[in-house]
Amino acid sequence: MPTLTIEVHSDITCPWCFIGTRRLADALATLDGGAAVTVRHRPFLLKPDAPAEGIDLAAYLRQKYRRDPRELFQMVETAAAGSSLDLDLSRQPRIYPTVAAHTLLRHAERFGTAAALLDALFETYFLEGRNIADLDVLLDVAAAHGFDRAEARWLAADPDELARTRDEAGRALELGIRGVPHFVFGGTLSLSGAHPPEVFLAALRQALAA
Repeated sequence: MPTLTIEVHSDITCPWCFIGTRRLADALATLDGGAAVTVRHRPFLLKPDAPAEGIDLAAYLRQKYRRDPRELFQMVETAAAGSSLDLDLSRQPRIYPTVAAHTLLRHAERFGTAAALLDALFETYFLEGRNIADLDVLLDVAAAHGFDRAEARWLAADPDELARTRDEAGRALELGIRGVPHFVFGGTLSLSGAHPPEVFLAALRQALAA
């Protein structure tokens, strides 16, 4: 049976990452041939300096792009609708730090729940408009994906664990990754962006045939 590992670099406050991971999942669901595909999630910190209380999203977008945020929201929301995501970016007004959430994602691999946890974190942040830097919010989500609350509390606050996550995110920059979502198939074939499922499917087949 052919095997393939896909590394997915993403951040939880990135709507294109939410869309891209859903589209990759759609492609995997239609992949034929009985291949064994492992998806590994890698941290990327879009705003590593974000304070605990978060950053005002609309103000940040106006400053960065010099455009009305609603124009930017509409483009993303239209793309999300094509992937059956009811995304209304006005539900979430702030950008929160994500290093603790990424730390839990790293440890979720031993439970086999990393993909489900990532999707739940996206939903918590974007669809429910909650603060995914808030420890109680993180514990609620993690407890539904294999974690004991006491262990999750420790992991999300331990300085060494958080430093390891930051180091791993830094390695993505060393590899030249400057934007997310970014997908690496089999360690060689890379795709950046939230491509349609058929593009991901073609990449999957190419990587499996290599």
